[in-house]
Amino acid sequence: MPLRRTAAFLLPLLLAACAHGPANTTRDDARWADAGQLVLVTSADWAATTGELRRFERSADGWMQVGEAVPVTLGRNGSGWGLGLNPQRGDGPVKREGDGKAPAGVFAIGTAFGYADRANTGLPYKPMTTNDWCIDVPASNYYNRIVDRSVVKAPDLDQSSEPMRRDIHANGDQRYREGFVIEHNADGAARQGGSCIFAHLWKAPGETTAGCTAMAPASMEALLAWLDARRKPVFVLLPKTQYMALKQRWMLPEVAL
Repeated sequence: MPLRRTAAFLLPLLLAACAHGPANTTRDDARWADAGQLVLVTSADWAATTGELRRFERSADGWMQVGEAVPVTLGRNGSGWGLGLNPQRGDGPVKREGDGKAPAGVFAIGTAFGYADRANTGLPYKPMTTNDWCIDVPASNYYNRIVDRSVVKAPDLDQSSEPMRRDIHANGDQRYREGFVIEHNADGAARQGGSCIFAHLWKAPGETTAGCTAMAPASMEALLAWLDARRKPVFVLLPKTQYMALKQRWMLPEVAL
C-alpha cells in the first residue's frame, strides 16, 4: 500500500485509539476508583440531622446494593464539606473543628474499634483501653489521632475531650462500644478542619452527634461484619441535592432518593 494511502488509513484508527485510550486519571473519582465496597449516607439537606445508610458492592455490572437502607443520625448542626478523597468544593458549608457538623464527601474507612478484645469484621480492629483518647486539640502534634496517653507524652494531650472508653469516663456511655474511623482530615494537617470523626452506635434513636454518624447496634453489627479492608471500602456522605448533582461525575450508585 503506498505511504500516503497507509497514512490516510491509519489516521482514523489512531484517533479512535486516543478517544478510547486509558481512563482519565484526573477525573473526580480517581482516588477511590478501586473501591469494591461503598457505605452511602444521604440526608435531606445540609441542615438535616438524620439520614439513611446503604451498603453497596462493586461488580462487573456496577454498584449493587446489599441489604436494606437503615436510619442514622448525624451532627447536631447537620453536615458540611469535609476533607477526604474528593476535590474540595465551595457549594455548601465547610466542616470546622467543634461546629457540630458531620463531614460530607468521600472518605477512606480506617480502623474499627470497640470495647471488646475482638470483633467480627474484615477491618483492622483495635480494642480501646482506659488510656485511649482521640485528640481533638488543634495545637497538639497528635491532633486527630487516637493515642494511648499512658505511653505518649506531649503538650496539650490533657486538654482533649474525647475518651474512647466512654463507658469508663462518661458515665457508662456505650456509643463507642462498636465503631470505625472515618478518615476525615486524615493527617490532621488542617488544624481547624475537624477531628475524631467516627461511625458509632447511637445513644438513642434520633439523638444527634458532635459530627459523627451514629446508628442502631444491629445496623453497626451488620456493617462491621460486611466491611472488608481488602476491598478498599469508602464512606460517602452527601445531602440529596449534592448526591444527584455529583452521582455521574463521581461514579456513585443509582439510588432512588
